[in-house]
Amino acid sequence: MKSITVNNLPGYDDKWFHPGFYIAPHFSRFKVEQSQAYIQNLNTSRGVSVNALNGPGFSVGFVGDARLGDYFNLRFAPGVSFITRQLEFKSAGYAPNTGDPEELVTQEIASTQADFPLLVKFHSERRRNTRVYVVGGIKPSVNVGNRRKDPDRNNISADNTDVAIEYGVGLDLFYPFFKFAPELRFSHGLKNMYLPENNIYSNSLQRLRSNTVTLYLTFE
Repeated sequence: MKSITVNNLPGYDDKWFHPGFYIAPHFSRFKVEQSQAYIQNLNTSRGVSVNALNGPGFSVGFVGDARLGDYFNLRFAPGVSFITRQLEFKSAGYAPNTGDPEELVTQEIASTQADFPLLVKFHSERRRNTRVYVVGGIKPSVNVGNRRKDPDRNNISADNTDVAIEYGVGLDLFYPFFKFAPELRFSHGLKNMYLPENNIYSNSLQRLRSNTVTLYLTFE
């Protein structure tokens, strides 16, 4: 017997609006730019090295998808992200002064962030029950809560707002009752989130920008 492939949701693209939701594991880190003091202090009693580490997290939210044309859609996907970013500090000649920590430790900036991405989606023609697409746009974000734990690991602060450009690629998979779309998206912060503080960690920095790689699992 010959197998028969049925076109699922045949009238899907005739509707001008589709709601949905997503869950999205991600890895996030800061792009670090050191200060002039960092260079000057290397191999002195104030010398430290700094390295950005990837931190895991996840996001959840809703999707509103509006049809702009045969191949274009406008997407608004507000959500909440639980983010942990780390900066690893090591001695490069460091010796503690009065009031300084005896040992340098990795600093952690953990936050709960409200995201408001506005994206344009360009998709290919549908092939049976699949099609590919690319997406790009801008994502403003607002920090709505800091998850501080160990005070020794929270000597660096970041701004409560951010703006990032986003782009990615995904695959629309049509099922009988819904559309599932796995999507890999990259986010690069445009804003310097660094907030100066007077300590051995903060004095080594002058810019912090966010970078995130996210796997979106969207159901519409």
